[in-house]
Amino acid sequence: MSNTVKPTKLKSVTSKPDAAPNVQASKSAAAMPDTSASNTHNPDGPRSVIVGPVMRKKELIDIVVERSGVKKKDAKPVVEAMLEVLGEALGDNRELNLLPMGKFKVVNEKDLGNGKMMRVKVRQVTPSDKPNTIGSDTDESDV
Repeated sequence: MSNTVKPTKLKSVTSKPDAAPNVQASKSAAAMPDTSASNTHNPDGPRSVIVGPVMRKKELIDIVVERSGVKKKDAKPVVEAMLEVLGEALGDNRELNLLPMGKFKVVNEKDLGNGKMMRVKVRQVTPSDKPNTIGSDTDESDV
């Protein structure tokens, strides 16, 4: 009889979306694997992100009302129209350059029965004290 061990396939925790749809970032550090001791990762490469709480449309409208000082009845249709326009633009595979939020580009998409799933690359530019130079990737005239 052979003493070989059959490899088993590990399941990813993130592959179960219905297990915890609104996971808070307050999970204990003991539950998270410690990757800081490993020096094998590229410091300039992508890094894992701890998912924070989900922002819903109601919260977005409330924050817009608070920051802008306009009435909620005036802000709500504007926010809803803006979200609709942004959703349509992403659905048409348009690249969005919306500073300071960032630059959005649809990387790939998959048609589903009730809509489509898109993978979107978002690039946020860190604000700097320097004025934009000619030939800069971020163009404030698009704002």
